[in-house]
Amino acid sequence: MCLAVPARIVELMDDRGVADAMGNRWSVRTTLLPDVQVGDIVLIHAGFAIATVDEEEARKTWELFAEIAEFQERQAPSSKEEGTV
Repeated sequence: MCLAVPARIVELMDDRGVADAMGNRWSVRTTLLPDVQVGDIVLIHAGFAIATVDEEEARKTWELFAEIAEFQERQAPSSKEEGTV
């Protein structure tokens, strides 16, 4: 299964940039999207921006990621439950 993450381009120099998704930043290549600009939201897969997406779709995905993280935190046993201090 492949996963592409929506992220906003926050820095751009030639075909390299920095993308931000929910406060996480990483270097990306924009070779496949030569017209991308700072502020655009793109799908990142394997370090490449592969498509542009609108902000509403990106926001829905970010909200789902946040819900998943919240669910995982609730499911993780606390140190008290494990008997550790």
